[in-house]
Amino acid sequence: MEQLIKDKILEVEKRFHVKVLFAIDAGSRAWGFPSQDSDYDVRFIYIHQPDWYLSIDQQGVGTKQNVIELPIDEMLDMSGWEITKALRLFRKSNPSLLEWLRSSIVYYEKYSFIEDLKRLEPMVFKPSTCLYHYMNIAESNYHEHLQGPIVKAKKYFYALRAALACEWIEKYKTAPPVEFKMLLEDILPDGELKDEIEQLQKRKMEGDELDTESRNTIIDEYLESELERIEAYSKRGKAPAGDPTPALNALFRSTLMEVYPSS
Repeated sequence: MEQLIKDKILEVEKRFHVKVLFAIDAGSRAWGFPSQDSDYDVRFIYIHQPDWYLSIDQQGVGTKQNVIELPIDEMLDMSGWEITKALRLFRKSNPSLLEWLRSSIVYYEKYSFIEDLKRLEPMVFKPSTCLYHYMNIAESNYHEHLQGPIVKAKKYFYALRAALACEWIEKYKTAPPVEFKMLLEDILPDGELKDEIEQLQKRKMEGDELDTESRNTIIDEYLESELERIEAYSKRGKAPAGDPTPALNALFRSTLMEVYPSS
């Protein structure tokens, strides 16, 4: 599959006349709890040739779309953001993009863009933005998918990962790691709750995406109490001072010159 993904990246570059800067997995494989039949969620950032930017039409308008999406099949979901779209989202401390930067599964990386982007993260990281993002994920999965007597195991992990990510942000004031295991080991002490989660994780990884479980009272109690506490804490987040736009503009221009030095 990894070779197929790399072939698809080359196909994207040729078909759309762009250069891919990096591509990662952004789904359950990167999170560390895939099922046996989990698909591959590939996300990438790309850059057009200079002439694409030197025109009167704005990116994202008309034929100048700033997203590339390949047809989804049973095993591969692949889409990417154009660099200026990615940088604008980065400026807003977009949690999904921050996760892309932390994915442990990197299918492709070229040029200095990603390392330069990572160095700018302290200028843009907003704890409140990320807290609301993960809190909403935890709440929606818990209240919408984990209330019946029988539930999908993966919904527990979506809710748990998001709740633990909130606790990480509260503890460290930084974007959380992608891997569920890192969050679990750092945030939860050894004990009954952690044991229950680890056993559930083992069963999920040995099964398939549609595997179901009876509701787990121990995990439910943790989620209910944490969601209430996190909601109160989330109102205290502070945004970073200063405007990162000049630095992001400079990064865009330097990347454009690095990728297309003769233009």
